[in-house]
Amino acid sequence: MELFQTHSFFTIAAAVTAFVVTFIAIPSIIHISDVKNLYDSPNARKSHTNNIPNLGGVAIFGGFIIALAIWSRMEYQSLIQYILAGSCLIFLVGAKDDIVELSASKKFLGQILATLIVVILGGLRFTSFHDLFPGFEVPYWLGVLITSFTILVIINSFNLIDGINALSGSIGIVISSAFGIWFWLNGDYQMVVLAAALVGALVAFLRFNVTPAKIFMGDTGSLLIGFICAVMTIHFVEMNIGEAGVDHHVNAAPGVAIGFLALPLFDLLRAFSIRILDGRSPFSPDRNHIHHMLLDCGLSHMRSTSVLVCLQLFYILFVLTLQNLGLNSWLIIGVLLTFSIVMAFILSKMRDACQEKIKISEPSTT
Repeated sequence: MELFQTHSFFTIAAAVTAFVVTFIAIPSIIHISDVKNLYDSPNARKSHTNNIPNLGGVAIFGGFIIALAIWSRMEYQSLIQYILAGSCLIFLVGAKDDIVELSASKKFLGQILATLIVVILGGLRFTSFHDLFPGFEVPYWLGVLITSFTILVIINSFNLIDGINALSGSIGIVISSAFGIWFWLNGDYQMVVLAAALVGALVAFLRFNVTPAKIFMGDTGSLLIGFICAVMTIHFVEMNIGEAGVDHHVNAAPGVAIGFLALPLFDLLRAFSIRILDGRSPFSPDRNHIHHMLLDCGLSHMRSTSVLVCLQLFYILFVLTLQNLGLNSWLIIGVLLTFSIVMAFILSKMRDACQEKIKISEPSTT
């Protein structure tokens, strides 16, 4: 009986439960989508050429939420209960948008409400700026505003990278696993179960999302991944206030947290900057994401995903190395930004070269 009370058991049980529920649910969702014609149709901006069901996020949510509800040990006013509530609201917003397109304002309002549930009711907020602004005590109202803004940015960054097969799911697994391992090392087993439940659901989803993809996660899935990763990010930063609170303290926690989320955050920053400089709304869709650049260089969906997953792993190892060197958050962020800009420049030149080769190889029509 002692085995069933261990933290290892709860972690494994959460991952397995989420995997099984998601794995069983997806074929039924594909069948319902076929019957009801619920597809993500191809267009000039998208990377697929066939009608593909886009309700995979429903299965991810089901597996995640059931596993979390069963295996998390919720105490009175535990943060987990507010994460469950916020996740349900994110699910409703994403599912509505996947089935009947939701206006950007209503979609954003739903994200704000879900964010406020965990920030105000759950008490998840920044209380210190660490080495970004040493000695500055964050007032409650400012903590709420900055935390809410951070969560909304992370949610939408995952929504933006969901453009090719297996990318969002794979990046979600990498980031959740990284946070989950750190939480395990520091004895925060509630957050370990949270990470394990998300990883289990995403692993099952990837079975149906690798090329040739049978289903997409849609906004239901990408928004949920972003929301959970955002919660883990804020909690990670807060746990690293002072060295006495945790066994494996991370220096420059804000900079390290940005490194853990480097790929989705950089893609969002880059895409928004390009759109604003072009005089367009930052939320207007286009094909200027990093994964589109890799596709334009001739890589397949799965090779592009593999490259970006390896890049995200590199970012995580990179920032952990930098914090061990004693660099503060400003320096880590500066190094990350410089590296990302150089990488984007190289990819842009590679894409231009590939497109030029294609033009040269095309037969003349005159």
